Amino acid sequence: MALAPDERWRLLEERLGCLLPDREAALTALTHKSFLNEHPGERQDHNERLEFIGDAALQLAVTHRLNERFPEAREGELSRMRSLVVGTGSFADAARRLGLGQLMFLGRGERRRLDKDEGTVVDLLADAFEAVVAAVYLSGGLPAVLGVVDRHLGPAFDGLVNRSLDHKTRLQQLTHGRMKLSPRYEVVAETGPDHGKQFEVEVRIGDQVYGRGVGRSKKDAEQAAALVTLGMLEQPPSA
Repeated sequence: MALAPDERWRLLEERLGCLLPDREAALTALTHKSFLNEHPGERQDHNERLEFIGDAALQLAVTHRLNERFPEAREGELSRMRSLVVGTGSFADAARRLGLGQLMFLGRGERRRLDKDEGTVVDLLADAFEAVVAAVYLSGGLPAVLGVVDRHLGPAFDGLVNRSLDHKTRLQQLTHGRMKLSPRYEVVAETGPDHGKQFEVEVRIGDQVYGRGVGRSKKDAEQAAALVTLGMLEQPPSA
């Protein structure tokens, strides 16, 4: 049985972990244009305008978190990392974890495609996530969007330091080949309660301090610091 609009709204709030006081914006975020094509009498709009707003809000929020997590990364490295987090794949994954497909207003054809295989509607799910984030932004501003990013894009951020490459090994190979030195990792700060600590680690090569990184474990922080240092060492010399 189809969910009633108010039920979709409340389930969306519950899954996001935040309130959406503007009911109409929340329902618009869940409305695909294929639904309105089949229900021309509906008063609500589709979510394409909200997608635009949500994309911009996510770009800013992810940039904010990357700047915090990789405090010494250069602009080019931050841009590269942001492109790995802000993208159709990670947004669609977040939409699946939130069960947005179940909550959306879709035309019959799109509903059949979604029910048959979510992998065929990646753009639809990613767009819905952006639209939902726009509804969060319009009611709660950037702080509310940062909360959504922290809760629902965590796997994409974790992938930056675990992404098929061991950054510490790459850094070891680079520094040994170029400087005949091995990097050392030092914990310079620990913050947060025992059940949610964050570690900040810096890389030293010889007597010089290079990159810093932050992570939920020492291992993650070391990988993050190694990634930042790689960006510094691999940066082409300025003209």
